[in-house]
Amino acid sequence: MWPEFSPGIVIPLALTALLYARGSRRTFRLSRLRVASFWAGWLLLVIALLSPLHELGEQLFSAHMVQHEILMVCAAPLLIVSRPMVPLLWGLPFQWRRAAGRMAKFKVFRGGWYLLTLPLVSWSVHALALWIWHAPMLFQATLTHDWVHAAQHISFLGSALLFWWSLLGSRKRIDNGAGILYLFTTGVHTSILGALLTFTPSVWYPAYLSTAPRWGLTALEDQQLGGLIMWVPAGIVYIIAGLALLGNLLRSGQPVVPASQFAE
Repeated sequence: MWPEFSPGIVIPLALTALLYARGSRRTFRLSRLRVASFWAGWLLLVIALLSPLHELGEQLFSAHMVQHEILMVCAAPLLIVSRPMVPLLWGLPFQWRRAAGRMAKFKVFRGGWYLLTLPLVSWSVHALALWIWHAPMLFQATLTHDWVHAAQHISFLGSALLFWWSLLGSRKRIDNGAGILYLFTTGVHTSILGALLTFTPSVWYPAYLSTAPRWGLTALEDQQLGGLIMWVPAGIVYIIAGLALLGNLLRSGQPVVPASQFAE
């Protein structure tokens, strides 16, 4: 049941691992926590994209949800906590590293990155990706077209990395109080989507009508289980992250951010 070899997944994951392993040996200020966070996040990407879970997601909606939650609420925050860019750059040959440094100074690149990582922008992009891809027509397309499935995974992981970066990666862009607000609202809208999937009386994704019974579930039961996975375990991750930010807020004595700052 192992998925077929997919160069578009295997090669980027292998290159990332090689670059990080090489660069981390040249970067002496990396903490064990950062290194462990990177490899844990990388391993979760492998599990989500290259293990039998990937193939199972084409037969069970609930397995598909497990795969997506691993990408968005497990692997993405771990990778952001690891702050991998410096080791990855140091893993490049000198000329490539120098070229990447010059590119990072371009106003277009810096301006685009600044815009994408604005907390409200990254929050909105992540929310839109989540809701749009769960529209029945688009979700069905991921089960019949590999390129659509790849686009879904890229948008989920990419938007999640932007979202978690705005919360955990760039401390100058957002403070703990505002971060709690963004986590709370993300938890709310993902819970709403999970509840809709759980309590709807109809099957949203007919492709699972013929595959879910092979695993002892009706398509509706499978969909309800997937909704619960999105609703409960993912919600717990947002709660834990919010409590961590709240702890930082209380230790620092920082005042709670006014609601008006949510739009900054």
